[in-house]
Amino acid sequence: MTVIYPSPIFGPVHSRRLGVSLGINLLPSDGKCCSFDCIYCECGFNHDFVPKQKMPTREEVGTALEAQLAKMKKEGIAPNVLTFAGNGEPTLHPHFAAIIDDTIALRNKYFPEAKVSVLTNATQIAKQSVFDALCKVDNNICKLDTVSTDYIQRIDRPNGSYDVEKIIEQLKAFGNRCVIQTMFMKGEHDGKSADNTGDAFVQPWLKAIAEIQPREVMIYTIDRETPAHQLQKATSAELDAIGARVEQLGIHCSVAY
Repeated sequence: MTVIYPSPIFGPVHSRRLGVSLGINLLPSDGKCCSFDCIYCECGFNHDFVPKQKMPTREEVGTALEAQLAKMKKEGIAPNVLTFAGNGEPTLHPHFAAIIDDTIALRNKYFPEAKVSVLTNATQIAKQSVFDALCKVDNNICKLDTVSTDYIQRIDRPNGSYDVEKIIEQLKAFGNRCVIQTMFMKGEHDGKSADNTGDAFVQPWLKAIAEIQPREVMIYTIDRETPAHQLQKATSAELDAIGARVEQLGIHCSVAY
């Protein structure tokens, strides 16, 4: 079932990778707004969920977030993480950087032990304001599913130009302040393989990981219904084997099945 999240705040929810997560959705609550159109996205295809509403304002996000944090404080429910996610790419919000500053201040006020995380496809990290904001959060979790341009065009389906080599160079600029997140899966789409678990994909990806030197790598596979229906989960054995190869680089790798 397709998931369209409320805006600007949803949850808390239990994340496979992050624990008790309070979601922050900077996109409209009635559809998707993303610079990718991934065939595995739990929010569906972009053209099927075109929003009519606007993005929430900076003020609306801050007010709603403080209200929810105050409520959780009163109820004794502590989040592990405040996560920017939801119906698309959070860094597309025109006031993303300012909202990050507001969120860090509110986190410090209510739950200073909680982490601030951003799930991003990294398409906007060439913008200095986005890059600087992502350097401030605890976990800037940047997508890099592969280094294959053909696979990216068929599976991640960027809207507009996308140069994976430039993205890798920009990710390297984070140093060990970033986390790389990669979806591994099998199956097919439009008559072509969607399998990126083989060595032809994994070896070049590992080379890029070694160059980027992230603090951590998160690998995962399909967990919910996908808009493309012929996709399949990677096996736990395949994910474990890839994770072990990341660890051999001296980089911590977490695996979610």
